[in-house]
Amino acid sequence: MKIDRNKSALKLLWHRYQLTRWIIVAVLTLIFVISAYCTFIAKTTHVQNLQSSLEQSTVIYDSKNQKAGKIYSQKGTYVGYKDISTNIPNAILSTEDRNFYNEHGFSVKGFGRAILLMIKNKILHREYISGGGSTLTQQLVKNAYLTQQQTFSRKLKELFLSIQVENVYTKQQILTMYMNNSYFGNGVYGVEDASRRYFGMNAKDLPVQDAAVIAGMLTNPSAYNPVDHPKLALKRRNVVLQLMVENNKLSQSEANRLKKTPIVVKNTYQYKDGYKYPYYFDAVIDEAINKYGLSESDIMNRGYKIYTTLNQSQQNSLQDDFKNDSMFPSNAADGTKVQAASIALDPTTGGVTAVVGGRGQHVFRGYNRATQIKRQPGSTIKPLAVYVPALENGYSYNDILQNKKISYGSNKYTPQNYNNVYTGTVPMYTALAQSMNAPAVWLLHKIGVDKGYQSVKSFGLPVQKKDKNLALALGGLSSGVSPQQMAGAYTAFANEGNMTTPHYIRKIVDSSGKVIVDNDTTTSKNVMSKKVADEMTSMMLGVFDNGTGVSAKPSGYQVAGKTGSTEADNTGDSDATRDKWIIGYTPKVVVATWEGFDNTNAGHHLENLSGTGVGPLFKAEMQQILPTTGNNSFSVKDASYLDSHQGQGSSSSSSSDFWNDVKNGANEVSKDLGKGIDNLKKNANNWWNQAKKYVGK
Repeated sequence: MKIDRNKSALKLLWHRYQLTRWIIVAVLTLIFVISAYCTFIAKTTHVQNLQSSLEQSTVIYDSKNQKAGKIYSQKGTYVGYKDISTNIPNAILSTEDRNFYNEHGFSVKGFGRAILLMIKNKILHREYISGGGSTLTQQLVKNAYLTQQQTFSRKLKELFLSIQVENVYTKQQILTMYMNNSYFGNGVYGVEDASRRYFGMNAKDLPVQDAAVIAGMLTNPSAYNPVDHPKLALKRRNVVLQLMVENNKLSQSEANRLKKTPIVVKNTYQYKDGYKYPYYFDAVIDEAINKYGLSESDIMNRGYKIYTTLNQSQQNSLQDDFKNDSMFPSNAADGTKVQAASIALDPTTGGVTAVVGGRGQHVFRGYNRATQIKRQPGSTIKPLAVYVPALENGYSYNDILQNKKISYGSNKYTPQNYNNVYTGTVPMYTALAQSMNAPAVWLLHKIGVDKGYQSVKSFGLPVQKKDKNLALALGGLSSGVSPQQMAGAYTAFANEGNMTTPHYIRKIVDSSGKVIVDNDTTTSKNVMSKKVADEMTSMMLGVFDNGTGVSAKPSGYQVAGKTGSTEADNTGDSDATRDKWIIGYTPKVVVATWEGFDNTNAGHHLENLSGTGVGPLFKAEMQQILPTTGNNSFSVKDASYLDSHQGQGSSSSSSSDFWNDVKNGANEVSKDLGKGIDNLKKNANNWWNQAKKYVGK
């Protein structure tokens, strides 16, 4: 009786609140929402570009709009329907989708079967669906747009996209796209390349028995291809021949005859690798993904035209240099190679013209040391952290710096010069050219660490608050930098104080001709005055003329820049080096080169802390690159030359020269007020001596 009362109460409650109606409304609402979402996905996928994107590979163009190579996956040699033997579509349709011409992108029975299988798998706690009788159009959509993951949401998207494809293309076009986009094992896509790979002929010449082999591979290319599994391929071919009989595409007697013929394999397929500049193309793909929001699949398969800043001559020379083992130190005792990375870019635009990210076997979108390493920059940071802010705060390139072994602060931080050599005092330009540590730290201490920190930050390097200490002068960064970041910072010296951002892509055009990325305008950031940039270049010319970069100077050219190295800790070797750097530039190009082991320890480190060990590689790179860049002449002279010729001029100087010197001298005096009484007296005396010289004329 109690059970009956509960049933009656439930029934009364059900009717009172009309729960059946609400359940129907909820189900219909859910169907409407799902349908609306899937329709939106289908409408915004731009399937009208599907055929053109499958017909074309993504092509990379260089800075002169010349083809540099291709990037693609799931791409074979695309051929039209008329260039495919009718035996192939007959075999494929008999095997894969006999009702292809009588359905609109999907099979009602197949989709119903998918739903039933989904319900079954949910009950069994499986998070996928099995099979579902996909039509040929659905298979095309899955390969072109979707993942291979068997989920119900993917199946819904596949359904709606298939309907949209059927609305846009004819059956023959869909069948042609499917045959050209299908995978046939051994890295081969499309019936044309499959015909060449397995039978040594074009797809238009393929006989029935071989077409059946091709069709039979579609369900499992690795198991049914005649190269790796000839017996399984033969058995599968005979199944396909019988299916063709059932589909009225072949007589039984003909099928019986063909079943007795052997499979004769012949390979005339030649793979053409369009990935000619692997590290550069990797960087292009990374930029397209990270900066412009494209997916790797789209880039590889949508037939884009990507216009870059690549210089093919420079790229080829870099790649050749990295293949030349004589350019590098010997391998470690266990055979591990010394690694390296180089990048070249145009300082006026920031466009990367060449890049190599490592030695040895390249891995697609693998580790690119030119763009991804995070290593201490050593002395290459001195111009950014010390000398630029010093010049901006009134110092001059030939000012005298302290060159003594001094301890700073409560922690007694004591920077040391290479080989512990100190001269008491030294001109600023000599301290930079010879990469002396003690004067650099002394100068940063004088101008204030905060000024150095803000300067490094303005150059776009990843400094943190804990880097705000005197070790910053010697490259003591928490996170480290890449060659690309350092090259980008040095563009400011080559570009009159204006820093440009390294980039690879100028423009991307899709397969229909629509421009989807336009980055052909140059943006720059002013980080110092032209006067400071010129003074820095004047000092950094000395690095290669008479400093630590002498051995790396390219013959017949002037180059400015900086060398750097970092000490390898815990190796037991006082001369062990972790990183070696050389960054050099002209007004036309900036090149940054790094050398070291990926993992530094007692058995894997470089020698010679002087920082010149990477010189042979850098010198070879510059001697090959500079002839391609045009006029590399500087508008300034080496600082040591300027200092030695200071005060020498024509005896016929006009009175206006005198007043200009008076004005400039006064400006120098006013700027030097914050530098201390010694420098103030020095510059005032220099000004007075110049004035007396003119008065005495």
